[in-house]
Amino acid sequence: MIVQPYHLYIERRDAGRNMARFYTLSIEETLFGQPCLVRRWGRIGTLGCVVQHSFSHEKEAVDLFLKLLQAKRRRGYRPRAIVQPD
Repeated sequence: MIVQPYHLYIERRDAGRNMARFYTLSIEETLFGQPCLVRRWGRIGTLGCVVQHSFSHEKEAVDLFLKLLQAKRRRGYRPRAIVQPD
């Protein structure tokens, strides 16, 4: 059983390079109750690619979650900016 929900959505945009990418991370349970880190990435507006990593312990999934988050932050990914309506 997953103790705490882990869900993250970050984006990287650069109009000068025509770049609009997204990256999501989440830790979920498989049908057998094992922790699974699900990564999805691609161009904003597409389904993108998906990779799943299964682990025997939640700590292993959390460690990879944090490692990937740190790498994406170094590459310029940030949380989506929320635009306030006037």
